[in-house]
Amino acid sequence: MKLSSAILLLSATQAIGFTQVAQNTARPFATSLFAKFKVFIDGEAGTTGIQVRDRLSKREDLEIISPPSDLRKDEDTRKKFINEADAVILCLPDAASMQAASWVEEDNDRTVIIDASTAFRVDKDWDYGFPELSKDQKEKLSKSKRIANPGCYPTGFISLTRPLVDAGIIPKGTPLTVNAISGYSGGGKGLMELFETGDHEPWSGYGFNLAHKHLPEMAEYSGLGKKPIFQPQIATFPQGMVVHVPIHYSWMKPGTTGEAIHEALSKHYEGSKFISVMPLGEAAIKEAGLLERGGFLRPDTLANTNKMELFVFPNDESQTVLLCARLDNLGKGASGAAVQNLNIALGIDEATGL
Repeated sequence: MKLSSAILLLSATQAIGFTQVAQNTARPFATSLFAKFKVFIDGEAGTTGIQVRDRLSKREDLEIISPPSDLRKDEDTRKKFINEADAVILCLPDAASMQAASWVEEDNDRTVIIDASTAFRVDKDWDYGFPELSKDQKEKLSKSKRIANPGCYPTGFISLTRPLVDAGIIPKGTPLTVNAISGYSGGGKGLMELFETGDHEPWSGYGFNLAHKHLPEMAEYSGLGKKPIFQPQIATFPQGMVVHVPIHYSWMKPGTTGEAIHEALSKHYEGSKFISVMPLGEAAIKEAGLLERGGFLRPDTLANTNKMELFVFPNDESQTVLLCARLDNLGKGASGAAVQNLNIALGIDEATGL
């Protein structure tokens, strides 16, 4: 087996202290010619855990290790697996994830922790697990020992806004609005059971306290430094997501046009394996057959993929633009991103298994 420097912890929640290790030590290496990386999925029975396991189970370069079902919640057993595995993917509630992160042994300086909760996403000791964030982010993640996996909604919002902030098109501090709709799987097993077997509403807006847990990372990694007004929604489809960001031209760099916005996004994501900038404007999108019945942007088109599509719908006459990101909330928004980060951390091609 390959014993390397990677334990990945993928979770879904909050931050606690952890054993501090060097952030940029050497990348994992095989101890034999036919070595494999051992992967432990802590919480593999949850929504994200199931998806991660499905994505990894057919790979020949990895071995998934699991304790007996009756010991999955046993602390000593989990500690043992965390420190023996090369990669640990934590798919747990916040508190359980934070506790597990603290179980990395003090002398274990070879582990890479990838956490998918909100716990460490704005922690300065952790690197943000969006490889496409900037030109040097993937290289940073390949050396990092602490990676915070992005949230699903922030993945869409940041993908649309960060390149425009970096290009000077959207000034820092601009007060934006983001409206987004997700498949009901984003609410976990409880909500999935409700939508699949019980009585439920056809559409649900939520987060009316305007304090959604994704807001801090949206402000931080968009480069805006200001939390947007965020109105999330779920509806009666299992997987998929569309994130909308409407902007007045008057909020942006003088002289900005839809074409300039599209060009900046296209330049930023040129060569990306997973993120595509679609043709500019409604007419071109219609011509490409990307709108359902010629007029509707379907949210579940990319289900079960790690892809994301970005759209720019400008109206230069009214001086407004609508930016849209379409992705799978469980793919590029969760398990797919975790596997991508796992690959990068282990020195494997980022698209392996995706």
